[in-house]
Amino acid sequence: MTTRNVGVDVVDVARFTLALERHPRLAERLFTDGERRDAKARPERLAARFAAKEAVLKTFRVGIGATPWRSIEVTTDDSGAPSVLLHAPALELARAAGVETLHLSMTHTHVTAAAFVVGSSMKDETGAR
Repeated sequence: MTTRNVGVDVVDVARFTLALERHPRLAERLFTDGERRDAKARPERLAARFAAKEAVLKTFRVGIGATPWRSIEVTTDDSGAPSVLLHAPALELARAAGVETLHLSMTHTHVTAAAFVVGSSMKDETGAR
């Protein structure tokens, strides 16, 4: 049997922007240097990345606080397609949830940001492929 876990999250861009303004170091706590660089200081892009991180946690079937935010990193390839890079301890959460691969889709407007994540594995219940 193939494992498939799904997570989705939506973020209000105005509320997220206000949180960033009120807490100047919040972006550094939530996002890696690469994520902040890729977002180009646009709050809607950061909000989409935050939604992606929350969706990843839901895919692992854990809540906020299960891993540091920066251990889940949203990257983009040369075409701009997003993907998720896990660092310890988020990598251990993925293994515990049976998730080998994460598939990410993000979107945003000036009002909302959303992310959808599918976690998959080709292992069956015995661990065989």
